[in-house]
Amino acid sequence: MWLPVIVHADALGDLLNALYRHIINPIVAFVFALATVYFIIGIVQFLANSGNEQKQTEGKQHMLWGLIGMFVMISVFGIMQLIVNTLGA
Repeated sequence: MWLPVIVHADALGDLLNALYRHIINPIVAFVFALATVYFIIGIVQFLANSGNEQKQTEGKQHMLWGLIGMFVMISVFGIMQLIVNTLGA
């Protein structure tokens, strides 16, 4: 006989909140830090190679992807915050 599983809203909210605080939030912070370092490497590469057009283009690409990574991580943080607050955790 199949019995449906009923999850209490508080239990789901507590579980999601714990998952968010202990797993997702540190991962988002770590990846955001990596994107920031990648962006800074791009700035240094762009400024250090003022005579080499190819290296400057590479630096621009690193800066662009670093900014994209930071934007994505801020978006993930915001979406997760919205989900956790919606469930009342």
